[in-house]
Amino acid sequence: MKFQFVHNNINVIDLEKSIHFYEEALGLHETRRSEAADGSFIIVYLSDGITSHELELTWLRDWEKDHYDLGDNEFHLAFRVDDFKAAHQKHEEMGCICFENPKMGIYFITDPDDYWLEILPTRA
Repeated sequence: MKFQFVHNNINVIDLEKSIHFYEEALGLHETRRSEAADGSFIIVYLSDGITSHELELTWLRDWEKDHYDLGDNEFHLAFRVDDFKAAHQKHEEMGCICFENPKMGIYFITDPDDYWLEILPTRA
C-alpha cells in the first residue's frame, strides 16, 4: 500500500487577497475552483506548475470571525526556491518576512491569514 501527497488545505478570510499573495510571493497559480451551488463556500486549488502537490484555499461564506485561530502548533508549509537571495529580497519588499534563522539558512513569511510559509534554498 502506498500513499502520495495530493494537497494541503488552509481556510482563508479574503480569497482574492490570498490568491494574489500566493501568486506574487510564491508564483503559485490557480488550477481549478469549486463553488457551492448555494454560495456557502469556494475552494481554489493553487499549483507551482512543477510538482503535482497543490495548495487548497477554502473560503467559507458564513465564517463570522475576522481571523482563524491558528493555535499554538508550528504548522507551516515549506517551499524550496532556486534563487534564495532574490526571493528574500522580494519578500523583504513585500513586508511579509516574520522570522529568519540565518544559522539554518532559512526564513519564514506569513500570508494574509498569518499562516507561516518556510522558504528554503536549493542545496546541492
